[in-house]
Amino acid sequence: MPIVTLTTDFGWQDHYLAMIKGAMLCEHPQLNIIDITHGIQNYDIVQAAFLFRNAWPSFPIGTIHLISVNDYYDAETRFLATGVQGHYFIAPDNGLFSLIFDEMPQLIYELEYPSNSTFPLREAYGQAVGHLAHGKPLLEIGLPAQNVQQRITLQPVISNSQIRGSVAYIDNFENVITNVPKSLFGQVGAERKFSLYFKRNAPICQLSRHYHDVPVGDPLCLFNAAGQLEIAINMGKASSLLGLKVDDNIQIDFHS
Repeated sequence: MPIVTLTTDFGWQDHYLAMIKGAMLCEHPQLNIIDITHGIQNYDIVQAAFLFRNAWPSFPIGTIHLISVNDYYDAETRFLATGVQGHYFIAPDNGLFSLIFDEMPQLIYELEYPSNSTFPLREAYGQAVGHLAHGKPLLEIGLPAQNVQQRITLQPVISNSQIRGSVAYIDNFENVITNVPKSLFGQVGAERKFSLYFKRNAPICQLSRHYHDVPVGDPLCLFNAAGQLEIAINMGKASSLLGLKVDDNIQIDFHS
């Protein structure tokens, strides 16, 4: 039973999501459709890419991933498909692939859909998912795409003894997730002591493994399941209480 994941900014109250699911099921009635999230802020492809990057590696090889965020309709609308590490990815040509992958895939294909369609997502996505779900080769899904859009996101700035990063996401518990991965922290820190500065709050100088490593109400930092540095409060709302929001700066100083 082919697995298809969906990540969109459609929400749940409108009919658009149901239309796309219906189109896919018409192409292959035995699809196992998994909703990653439909709560992306409208048009926010950076948020979509962050959430999706942390989710898709947990799925088995052969999974088809559909990401539909900030889709717009005009004569230049394009939808793309590619393959990475045995997975398949379908998305609009709006820069999502450049945010999802560390390196752009070498082979990206442009999907076909009727030129007179009033909702091209239905035809383009339904046909593409059906093509892949039936085991047909990716290279037959469409013509090679040229001049695929790319976007650039803020990356941490590093020196021998410092990482300057930013807040990438606030989760449902108001935990503050930064753009500093565990690998970069280890590379620059080299097992030295550190001080994590943010806003006008007192620095955090120790890594925790669990939220309950500190007393209830105390701030902490840890690496979450996705390997990103996170600022939290045990049983509290770090974003509100510490005054942190997306794109705010954080700084990590390493010292002996």
